Amino acid sequence: MNETLCRALIQARLTEEDVAAGLQVDPKTVRRWLEGRVPYLRHRWVIAAMVGADETDLWPQLRAARARPDEVIAIYPHRDTVPREVWLRMFGSAQHQIGILDEADSPLGADRPIFAALAKQARSGITIRVCMRVPDEGAAGQGFDPQSGGGFTASVRDSVATYTPLREEGDVEVRLCQGTVYNSVYYADDQLLVTQRLYGVPVRSAPTLHLERVEGNDIAAAYYDAFAIAWAAATFAE
Repeated sequence: MNETLCRALIQARLTEEDVAAGLQVDPKTVRRWLEGRVPYLRHRWVIAAMVGADETDLWPQLRAARARPDEVIAIYPHRDTVPREVWLRMFGSAQHQIGILDEADSPLGADRPIFAALAKQARSGITIRVCMRVPDEGAAGQGFDPQSGGGFTASVRDSVATYTPLREEGDVEVRLCQGTVYNSVYYADDQLLVTQRLYGVPVRSAPTLHLERVEGNDIAAAYYDAFAIAWAAATFAE
């Protein structure tokens, strides 16, 4: 019996059926995990995120085999598999600043609970910086509308409008970054979710890292630097 996992589900107020629904597996499978069977890696990541724990706390036998850097909290196969609770917990934990470097065609702020969490943080005085990548003018016209004299397409303007109401809530700035951005970066103080950009793969389907800045380590710092460079090169979105 995995008593640690049982206690974690109780504390998170989750039933076997809740976990089964979230992972799209049979409740009998969840029961076998509670009885001691170790889930596949992709299932462990999601369960750990659901209860707010590290997978090695739930399955201590994994510690001996773990070779992951201290900065890496979790790895998700796709951005769409990051549980909403992880986004909400990360943004809700911010005490100083939130940053979003996203594709213009997939604004995270379109998710209503996430937008509400961002609005709440803006009202509490947290600085929020949103940087949206717009394709180059020659990139199949995706970002620019030649009929409007080089202005942005309606889809880009709609994406900017997704975040516009946040400006009325507090210290929120939205900018547009033209050109190549190799990763989508979302951070709240020292925690980040980074979606790796892959050629021909939609951002929602790309692998995503959950990182935490650790003194003396360089992985998270590299993504903070990338955000800063993109932000400095971006222009204010009207």
